[in-house]
Amino acid sequence: MARAVPEKRAAVNQGYFEARHPGVYREDKFGSARRFEFSTGVPAFLGFTPPDPAATERAKPYNPVMLSLWSQFEQHIGRPQRENFLAYAVRGFFENGGERCCVVLLEDNSVVSLAKGLEAIEGLDTIDLVCTPDLVTDRDGAFESQQVLVNHCETLGDRFAILDSRLGDRRDQVWAQWSEIDGKNGAIYYPWVKVKGFDGGYEVVPPCGHIAGVYARTDRARGVHKAPANELLEGVVDLERILTNLDQDYLNPKRINCLRSFPGRGIRVWGARSLSGQQEWTYINVRRLFLTAVRWIHWNMADIVFEPNRTSLWARIERELTSYFNEQFRAGALKGATPKEAFYVKCDAETNPPELRERGQVVTEIGLAPSIPYEFVVVRLIHGTRGVTISGPERSE
Repeated sequence: MARAVPEKRAAVNQGYFEARHPGVYREDKFGSARRFEFSTGVPAFLGFTPPDPAATERAKPYNPVMLSLWSQFEQHIGRPQRENFLAYAVRGFFENGGERCCVVLLEDNSVVSLAKGLEAIEGLDTIDLVCTPDLVTDRDGAFESQQVLVNHCETLGDRFAILDSRLGDRRDQVWAQWSEIDGKNGAIYYPWVKVKGFDGGYEVVPPCGHIAGVYARTDRARGVHKAPANELLEGVVDLERILTNLDQDYLNPKRINCLRSFPGRGIRVWGARSLSGQQEWTYINVRRLFLTAVRWIHWNMADIVFEPNRTSLWARIERELTSYFNEQFRAGALKGATPKEAFYVKCDAETNPPELRERGQVVTEIGLAPSIPYEFVVVRLIHGTRGVTISGPERSE
């Protein structure tokens, strides 16, 4: 059905089209800003790059900019520079399946500048990953900066840090890195990756951007409950150093996630362990499952603030959270034969005694049984009168 054109607008359009040939013309119309849908695998990249006069809309330092295409980097940030790793990280993110990211320019690689950048993204509820590819170039200050980053993630409780090792570090030095950084909401990846340079040739760069893309790709295909491991790294032609099984045997128990090159299978992420020394938070996907639940609650239940603290509110909280965790159970995020075995949600008079209600607090108790990834698959070879048969696989204890 044809739509009437307002008189004033019709007059303008008439004059516009009189001077042009027949064809299809675009009319830009800007609607009101919309809120992004709840999603995961959305990183914030904090780094720096020299000012570029060619950048038509270059972001100011500490001003978060959302990108949905790699081509937007040059427009909003500047021409990629081989001296800095921010552009390589963002490109690697999109190459590996990332769809949306936030970029924050820092003034330098100091802890003070990092702190200002992290303050700028505190209020963003659209991100759940944080990467700082340039900060590891300061060998002496790298671990301190990464601790600040992990502290940021721990304090907010809704995001996860992807950490790089330092260029040239041996495996014992990467172990020292894990020993010096304390926290649950982060993971270390080793070694660096070799990629195509922006000016030709090849460059060795931190892997965090490529890893963030793997997180995003895995989240979209399976969900945060799937470990972001045994995944191919796109856009990577080689590794800084080739790790052996002996290297992996040394690093895996120390919670360093190795990047491995396998003949015929490409370069893959071959680890899924978090920084945490606590057994229950060993695996990245388990930790992110809980972080994502926290984000979902903030995202979908903010409107319960200031509601009367009574049984009807408790029932609503239980109902909405039970629905959410039922979806997670059906997706395979939780283990158990039935939802009752997989999780429970409790919000009642017992979790909300009078003294808590008088303080304006509502307490909900949640128990989850997350699916634990298989790291070691045991297959038993049984020798008998009928030859060799295979029993398994089963989880190694």
